Amino acid sequence: MSWTNATLTTAIQDYMESTESSLVTNIPNFIKSTEEKILKSVQLDVFRKNVTGTSTASNTYLAMPSDFLAPFSLAVIDSNSNYNYLNLKHVSFIRDYQPSEATTGTPEYYAEFDQERFILAPTPSTGFTFELHYFYRPQSLTLSGNVTWLSENAINAMLYGSLVEACVYLKNFESIPVYEQKFQEALSMLKNLGEGKDTRDQFRYDEIRRQPQS
Repeated sequence: MSWTNATLTTAIQDYMESTESSLVTNIPNFIKSTEEKILKSVQLDVFRKNVTGTSTASNTYLAMPSDFLAPFSLAVIDSNSNYNYLNLKHVSFIRDYQPSEATTGTPEYYAEFDQERFILAPTPSTGFTFELHYFYRPQSLTLSGNVTWLSENAINAMLYGSLVEACVYLKNFESIPVYEQKFQEALSMLKNLGEGKDTRDQFRYDEIRRQPQS
């Protein structure tokens, strides 16, 4: 079994015993909110990918991909195709380490400066090639019109998370604890898959859970 946007929408209406227009209009928001909760609650390696990019000389910032959620690693690729991994730090560390952005060299550290950019230290002295390995936000079921990994592999989490959102919207507070418990049970099973059963030999694996902040 798997959900499509249409079948999940119908199921939400059936559980809520309502086809009221404003509820139906907001069902995509319930689904997207549930997807966001899952992605930020469970570490799923299936939502990792790599991209490469080039820095700009004397520019301390490096743009993030539009679907970026969290970093796994960032490396400078030198002229011999060697990977030199940067250490993830807090922005305050970057500022202390490099008070002046005019100090250039080969970057050794990086931090998430805002929702669109990394900050590098030292400031790149030239156009270095970088490879970012990161967790990304997949396309929502409400947009794809077909099925997604979550709608195929997180069936209960998608359903019960959406029902919690629907109950909040309808002010059906009595049903919230029931569906919330079911949602948390589904999240727990996903965590067993993503953080237990799907084990891999990854040198940098622990950085996801314990990112250094200073």
